[in-house]
Amino acid sequence: MNFRSSLRTFLLAVLLLLAGVSSRILAVDNPDTTGWKDLFAPDLSNATNAEHWKWEDGTLVAIDHETLWTKDSYSNFILDLEFKVAKESNSGVFLRSGNIKDTLAAPEIQVHENTDGSKYGMVAAIYDCLPPKKDMNKPVGEWNHYTITCKDSIIIVVFNGEEVIHADLNDWKEVHKNPDGTPNKFKVALKDFARTGPIGLQGLHGKAKAPVWYRNLKIKTLD
Repeated sequence: MNFRSSLRTFLLAVLLLLAGVSSRILAVDNPDTTGWKDLFAPDLSNATNAEHWKWEDGTLVAIDHETLWTKDSYSNFILDLEFKVAKESNSGVFLRSGNIKDTLAAPEIQVHENTDGSKYGMVAAIYDCLPPKKDMNKPVGEWNHYTITCKDSIIIVVFNGEEVIHADLNDWKEVHKNPDGTPNKFKVALKDFARTGPIGLQGLHGKAKAPVWYRNLKIKTLD
């Protein structure tokens, strides 16, 4: 093997190694969360609107419609959690909110029992922006698993072990318009959304006000 061939082989090996590292950083697979931080404390002392939620047999459940927000702000992170829905449940995970008084000031990963009349509202969608690549939802009453990664403009959602969202917010360049040309409700283009902010769990929502249960909410910050 000559020098040039050896160099090509070496560079290919390095690229494959880097690709593997990048994949692990962006949590393409459900991670081992040993040593990760709890998103919410057992007494909810690190949460805003704590009085509107409660821990019940190790699960976090909304009492009313108010969103539960972290007091801390997060930029680049991996968030791992489980959720379980009832019939007609409608909730969501808000990421890096720019204004916790406005639910349209943050991307929302849908937590839903049905599609809400549109694939842009189905479970694991980025609400009103991007549907999941595949429906990985488990039946009502069974636990689902999300691994959500935010890295600068990139959002990745692994749903029950399969990557269903890999989005670059910089692709949302226009107000009220998705990259595929469909309309959305957002008054700010997603490319201009905050890249640092609190994380939230939407409270009882929709006509039925059916509960959603959350557990094992763990977070790891990234550089």
